[in-house]
Amino acid sequence: MTPYDVPDRGSVTVEVAIWSTIIVIVGSLLWAFGRAQLAGSAVTYVAINAAREASHARTASQAQREATSTAAQTIAEQGLRCTSFTITVDTSGFTVPVGQPAQVRVDVTCVVDVADLAVPGLLGSKALRQSWSSALDTFRGRT
Repeated sequence: MTPYDVPDRGSVTVEVAIWSTIIVIVGSLLWAFGRAQLAGSAVTYVAINAAREASHARTASQAQREATSTAAQTIAEQGLRCTSFTITVDTSGFTVPVGQPAQVRVDVTCVVDVADLAVPGLLGSKALRQSWSSALDTFRGRT
């Protein structure tokens, strides 16, 4: 009997079990990474929309209200489930005299629960942050 005559019964079954486990784990991690990227893109979209709406306002207080309401509406539309949500609007550009370039800046922070990714073993939360600036009309009146 040579070493090549040893029966290989069951070796394919063991290989399939090992490889299928590895494939499931890698697939789950890729899926979780994809979900995290989509959530990050959604937060970027929220910041862009909020800054754009704030830049259309005539006053700093109106810009604050518009940015906040637009951000809340966009988060709902995007299906983001933030455990906590913060929006900061920098309206200092409204103090710049007309005729000079100015901008409004919006900072958005959305804390998402990592357990929402439905990957076993992942716990905790992740803060997704994004900032965006939008130019104010240089020649439109501001108050």
